[in-house]
Amino acid sequence: MASAHKLDCEAAAADCRFIIQSENEVEALELAKNHMKEVHEQEYTDEELRKEHLQVV
Repeated sequence: MASAHKLDCEAAAADCRFIIQSENEVEALELAKNHMKEVHEQEYTDEELRKEHLQVV
């Protein structure tokens, strides 16, 4: 079974229920960066997202 990369935004921002899950890490990071910038007005690097928010499930 393949691993998936998941960002559960509710864990990062209590009022947001946005969830990203993809088997493609690059795609998951791109979607997460766009969401965090557009919705939460916060910019993250790929490494910050990996360390702080992205889970491998």
